[in-house]
Amino acid sequence: MSTISPEQVNQIVYNLHNDPFEILGSHPLKDNGKVEKWVIRAYLPKTEAAWVIVPSQRKEYPMQSIHHPHFFECIVNTNELNNYQLRVKEGDSEKVIYDPYAFKSKKITDFDLHLFGEGNHHRIYEKLGAHPTTSDGVQGVNFAVWAPNARNVSVLADFNNWDGRNHQMRKLNNSVWELFIPEASVGTSYKYEIKNWEGHIYEKSDPYGFQQEPRPKTASIVADLNQYQWNDHQWLDKRRHSDPLLQPISVYEVHLGSWLHASSQEKTKLLKGETDPITVSEMNPNARFMSYYELAHKLIPYVKDMGYTHIELLPISEHPFDGSWGYQVTGYYAPTSRFGTPEDFMYFVDQCHQQGIGVIIDWVPGHFPKDGHGLAFFDGTHLYEYGDPRKGEHKEWGTLVFDYGRNEVRNFLVANVLFWLDKYHIDGIRVDAVASMLYLDYCREEGEWVANQYGGRENLEAADFLRQVNSVAFSYFPGILSIAEESTSWPMVSWPTYVGGLGFNLKWNMGWMHDMLDYFGMDPWFRQFHQNNVTFSMWYNHSENYMLALSHDEVVHGKSNMIGKMPGDEWQKFANVRCLFTYMFTHPGKKTMFMSMEFGQWSEWNVWADLEWHLLEYASHQKLKEFFKDLNTIYKSQPALYTQDFERTGFEWIDCSDNRHSVVAFIRWSKEWGEFVIVVCNFTPQPHSHYRVGVPQAGFYTELFNSDARKYGGSNMGNLGGKWTEEWSYQGRLYSIDLCLPPLSVLILKLHSEKTAAVMGQQLISE
Repeated sequence: MSTISPEQVNQIVYNLHNDPFEILGSHPLKDNGKVEKWVIRAYLPKTEAAWVIVPSQRKEYPMQSIHHPHFFECIVNTNELNNYQLRVKEGDSEKVIYDPYAFKSKKITDFDLHLFGEGNHHRIYEKLGAHPTTSDGVQGVNFAVWAPNARNVSVLADFNNWDGRNHQMRKLNNSVWELFIPEASVGTSYKYEIKNWEGHIYEKSDPYGFQQEPRPKTASIVADLNQYQWNDHQWLDKRRHSDPLLQPISVYEVHLGSWLHASSQEKTKLLKGETDPITVSEMNPNARFMSYYELAHKLIPYVKDMGYTHIELLPISEHPFDGSWGYQVTGYYAPTSRFGTPEDFMYFVDQCHQQGIGVIIDWVPGHFPKDGHGLAFFDGTHLYEYGDPRKGEHKEWGTLVFDYGRNEVRNFLVANVLFWLDKYHIDGIRVDAVASMLYLDYCREEGEWVANQYGGRENLEAADFLRQVNSVAFSYFPGILSIAEESTSWPMVSWPTYVGGLGFNLKWNMGWMHDMLDYFGMDPWFRQFHQNNVTFSMWYNHSENYMLALSHDEVVHGKSNMIGKMPGDEWQKFANVRCLFTYMFTHPGKKTMFMSMEFGQWSEWNVWADLEWHLLEYASHQKLKEFFKDLNTIYKSQPALYTQDFERTGFEWIDCSDNRHSVVAFIRWSKEWGEFVIVVCNFTPQPHSHYRVGVPQAGFYTELFNSDARKYGGSNMGNLGGKWTEEWSYQGRLYSIDLCLPPLSVLILKLHSEKTAAVMGQQLISE
């Protein structure tokens, strides 16, 4: 005799019930208030017959079809029922399984749901998604997804032949769907089948999935992120107790897919000055991406040898299209499978830290693509994106905008930053396209955008979201970097949130970048009329904590690579590049430069190919690479060049008005009292044999660095190692030095004690 009505059976058969546990699984039958029997129900599509196995009784109970050929029920005579199993027959095969609806305990608590609902569950990634776990002594995977407007949600996977009838989830607190599936395991591919109230079905990858199938496949993969044994504890402890703004920061920006490919026909070239050989791809049809593991053993030694302090990775979150460079993300919690597994990426970061290299990732909270398996229209409604296309769509990019006013969406993004810092030990984020988030009219014509509540163009919800991201991230992980790519004059981007700032600790100086590229792109004769390009940045330099960046955006879309932007013959082009970057490294602010600039690639960056490593067969390119290596060394060795980047006392003009010669001179002061370096820049090909510069103290000024040195491909003009001061008052100072300024060059000089100067003078005489 059935204990259930046909209507209840149909709710399961037609996937209409938002809590299948009310019908399926085991339910006690009471007699006089005591449990003497249990009824067990199961919906098993494609199953011809089924039995309940009760291990404690060593007995099987046959199940009967009730109201539907694949809906089974039986009554078990026992007062306790634990961990029963089902034996099912499908055609000629049989198997024994655990019933997922026998595991009634919830892994997500009401408190979890409360925090998530108010946008403050900072580790929600430990609850939502797919997590290997044990329930009632049985191993399996707990699946959970936020889909508040769905009618029903099911897990689709290899273990159920991608049939959404098998593993229907239950809805918690009217927002999150959950199901523990026994014997599911790490490595299983899965998706969510989501039905809206009109009956339309959407197959979605997991927004909180830790791993995804390699493109063009789109399923998520169950992963366990707690197995890797980290070896970077010293690095993390040092980072936690350090202020990065007082440290040298020289960032090598890298796109992992095009730095170097692996190939079946590899050609090994020993690059002069390298400690290890680098493998150069022949770029044939068999070329493939290098794995995180391979990159750890090729990219990291290269970056360390070149003297950079950090690697910045263009977005490595999962994305479907290579040509997006990673900026159209579908898997925010999954490192892209192009280069390997999550543990492989952990190994890469771990190796960076053990070699003294920090890791920054590009983070893209400003928009996401419309791909059907992604976040777009996730539960049949505008869930992650604004519903109004005037706020929710970037037509120029063909993408959607996150709804920053929705608590759960903000929680998704805030927790995502913490996730990368927590699980992958990342040292910082560079937030892409911040301006597109902050302005409601960004790339929108009149009538295509909606004003805020005060009638303005500012997206106040996005600004509050960014403040939340930064305040939460720094509270958990002091010592990290949070860098804004913000191209407008939005105030206090890198100021703390408690004074009204957005809370970043660095902002890209886009104005400096444009001024410099305009200046160095013109014929040197005309530079005398544009001295303001060189000096203007110091008028506003202390309004923010700036990072000077010459990034991937400057070497694509017809802009030419860096050396191709320079005027003159080949010698002058190389000299201009050396001059530009030496000025960049002596100007206040932290530094970022894109891969390929360090050896003078001529072609624009091509995401589909390798960098032009073959150019290092030529002396001019090899010498430029040596120049960058030494530039990083001198930068890191001189506290005056980095300890007071953001203090007014860290920079002082000696002379910024000699536009006739296109020369500027300035002092960089260290945080240590009295320590400084002198920087003199000649931005024309005209050398000056007697150029007087006022200095603050008497003594011998050693020429620490000369961008025109012969070993860098320059003319080798200079000052024979340094110059003594003369008691010649000049430029408002009691002492001055008579310098030889090489063409298109930057000199870095430092005052030494009389004892040091005497020794150096004796060495110069002997040479």
